Amino acid sequence: MSATLEIAQRYADEIITLRRALHEVPEYDLELPKTQALILEALEGLDLEITLGKELSSVTAVLRGGGGPGPVVLLRGDMDALPVTERVDVPYASKHPGMMHACGHDLHVAGLVGAVKVLHELRDQLAGDVVFMFQPGEETTGGAPIMIREGLLEAAGRRVDAAYCLHVQSAGDPLGMWNSKAGSFMAAADQLSVRVVGAGTHGSKPYRGKDPIPVACEMVLALQTMVTRQFDIFDPIVLTVGRIAGGTKENIIPDDAFFEATVRSFSPETGAKVKVASERLVEGIAAAHGLTAEVDYRVGYPVTVNNDAEYEFARQTITDLFGADRFRERPQPSCGAEDMSFVLNEVPGAYVNLSACATPDWDKAADNHSPLATFDDSILPNAAALLSELALRRLARG
Repeated sequence: MSATLEIAQRYADEIITLRRALHEVPEYDLELPKTQALILEALEGLDLEITLGKELSSVTAVLRGGGGPGPVVLLRGDMDALPVTERVDVPYASKHPGMMHACGHDLHVAGLVGAVKVLHELRDQLAGDVVFMFQPGEETTGGAPIMIREGLLEAAGRRVDAAYCLHVQSAGDPLGMWNSKAGSFMAAADQLSVRVVGAGTHGSKPYRGKDPIPVACEMVLALQTMVTRQFDIFDPIVLTVGRIAGGTKENIIPDDAFFEATVRSFSPETGAKVKVASERLVEGIAAAHGLTAEVDYRVGYPVTVNNDAEYEFARQTITDLFGADRFRERPQPSCGAEDMSFVLNEVPGAYVNLSACATPDWDKAADNHSPLATFDDSILPNAAALLSELALRRLARG
């Protein structure tokens, strides 16, 4: 057994207790005071340089290695929860009504605290420094770019050389299985909002007004045709209209109608193209009917890209620690999105997934973000060990 795994196992009870304390107090977006306090309490007494965020409740901790100035590795754990009402009957269920750690970020925090403790014991062997990134706002406005703006990547006094993180799954793989892939690993996520502006009138005399509802419906269908006819199937996009609204009564044609869509893409070129194409399409359809369209296209998280060399390094580290049968290479990227992408746009690194599925029937288990999502926190020592081992080996490599 590796030293990192052995030490992580010694901290198992402590980090599982921390995870359950975090699970009880889920907090949303950028301001997470209770979560931040629990992290600081867990790190108390360790030889760390800690900086708190100014615009958000982040915690950045730097551990200096005993080998003197060398490379810098960043390890990240996101902290925020979701506006979901928990339906899991556990003793440590959420005490914040309408909020739940339904995506496993409580495990990310506890696993990263475990990595801090492991590496603190091994700090004399570190051939450089480690930056620990405890980040709010992954599910919402994006805490990573704010932390970068506040100096995250230079927290050690010199720029980070490589960055790693993991994400737990509540379904999709057996407990303890790792997965990842080189290159594009998760999608970019943008938001398309459209207001179709017409002119209201009585429902019995549609010719007296300009009905925005059928025009909005036509736009929704045309956007799906656009996806299949203007974009390469091997560099795809996913465009889903998740909200449509208009009108107040069946016999009133309203002045306007609205819809909102999420747009997922896997390359910067396609992301830029879909913005232009979707704006042109909805504006053209509106004009064809004598209406106008107010379009708000918001560019969100970029594509999450695993550096080829760092991915291979992470894959090899996983198989060395846990065996080749514990790693699955994903054949395709995920359409989910991540603001770790902002970090990986700045420095090479790798993002991996770890199954924390709490049921043997992993294919039918509730997914992340479900009010029924459950996570087996017995895998936390594995998470802490991998993060520690990645830092230890990457610093030794120089």
